[in-house]
Amino acid sequence: MKNIKLIFGFVFLLAIAISCTVEGIDEDTSFLSSVTAPSNVVGFYNVTQDNTGLVTITPNGEGAVSYDIYYGDATTAAVNVLQGKSTTHVYAEGTYTVKIIAYGLTGLETEVTQSLVVSFKAPENLVVTNENDLGISKKVSVTVTADYATMFDVYFGEPGNDVPVSANIGEIASYTYKEAGTYTIRVVAKSAAIQTTEKSEIFVVTAILQPTTAAPTPGRKSGDVTSIFSDAYTNVNVSEWNPGWGQSTKLFNIDIAGNNTLKYVDLNYTGIVTDYGNATNLSDKTFVHFDYWTTNATNLAFKIVNTSKPDGPTKESEVAVTSIDLGKWVSVDIPLSSFTTDMSGITQMLFVSSTSTVFIDNLYFYKEPAESIQMPMDFESSVLTYNWGGFGSNTATLVANPDKSGANLSNNVVKFDKASGAQVWAGASINLDSPVNLANGTKVSVNVWSPKVGARILFKMEDSTSPKDGNGNASIVVEVEALTTVADAWQVLTFDLTDFSAFSTANSYDTIVIFPDFGAAGTGSAYYFDDIKQF
Repeated sequence: MKNIKLIFGFVFLLAIAISCTVEGIDEDTSFLSSVTAPSNVVGFYNVTQDNTGLVTITPNGEGAVSYDIYYGDATTAAVNVLQGKSTTHVYAEGTYTVKIIAYGLTGLETEVTQSLVVSFKAPENLVVTNENDLGISKKVSVTVTADYATMFDVYFGEPGNDVPVSANIGEIASYTYKEAGTYTIRVVAKSAAIQTTEKSEIFVVTAILQPTTAAPTPGRKSGDVTSIFSDAYTNVNVSEWNPGWGQSTKLFNIDIAGNNTLKYVDLNYTGIVTDYGNATNLSDKTFVHFDYWTTNATNLAFKIVNTSKPDGPTKESEVAVTSIDLGKWVSVDIPLSSFTTDMSGITQMLFVSSTSTVFIDNLYFYKEPAESIQMPMDFESSVLTYNWGGFGSNTATLVANPDKSGANLSNNVVKFDKASGAQVWAGASINLDSPVNLANGTKVSVNVWSPKVGARILFKMEDSTSPKDGNGNASIVVEVEALTTVADAWQVLTFDLTDFSAFSTANSYDTIVIFPDFGAAGTGSAYYFDDIKQF
């Protein structure tokens, strides 16, 4: 039987490969190297309560397509069951070891065994344990023990839902409520006997308060950062995230709006241990950064440890967050000069609190860059490269100021050449090294030199990480226009970002786009821009 299934799997895969070739897809079978054996294999029991010993076994597993089930009694031959199907078998009273072999598409297999008790006595000594899940809000897990029982049904008591959740004895039945509150949870334990045994308990279902939005996306250059935990950077190797040092802390790695986040429950302290044999040198860094979110912490501190040093201030030191804000993401930047720890070989870091629930993201150390592409932008730097990208038959280059007079006496400016016949939407963009800090102002001024009066200058900012629209452009943007009122001379135009209805200070705008003479086809004219500032 197994050989037949393996041949079937090979033929099926061959058909896929042929189909891919027919459709013009490369003959790439590299995916086979990533195929794994089925996992989380289990057989669910349903015992008929009629003293007949009839048991229905439904196998399940991730990545499985079929199963061989050995009943564990005098029946020696296995029965094959396809994914989603069941098998039934009549047992005499007794305790049996059921063996399940799960087969994946390529023939890889996983074998598990589990106990089955068939008794014509009603379950006795029923003990029910109801627990709120520490990581998922309003989720309750129920475990059951009972003599002679094989399985149990749980009626979770939420209005409008009378469908029980079933599980084998020794396994967990879970349910997530729509609302927190007090409910009556009824458990029915079943053996092969006609009579069942049940117990009801009043239970308080609790909601876990947690952020609904991800922590702010960091915008620092990766070369300036040593990251411990952040999706934005490559992290150093961490060998332990919550070692057993006697703390009450429980750690969960959860997803919040697509972002990996650390959730500490009952946080009194926790250790983050990097590689002892290859300590992290932070001597060139100047700050430690992390984002936190909490609803009940009254204090929070961060400790840095160099285990190569003897006990004393150079071995470890701790700095507290000066004030705690509740119910929102808060960014913390602590100068490393505030610590006395020798930063040349860091092996441990700790968050310290008072049995609180705290969410942490973007834990990294950084140094301030000497210069960066960011507002205000005057194009006078001798070390920065201003990479403007033109589009729509417009080019943008850094040039010497052709008209040092009036509102602009600076040396360097950006020249936009809007070629004859260029698109009405021609322009150029530049990527910033970090998102615009809107706390510095929601108005932008740009020094503009235009060859004509009445040219529409469109100023745009984009969030480059936002989903793309139908044209492949960022979907989170702000666009504001201004008209030139003089020709062949410098003038400062003002763009009020709040005039754009979709503008939000919560957005991360990290790209600047400028459209010269927007809405008009190119005539071969040149426009110049300088001094892009917030206020």
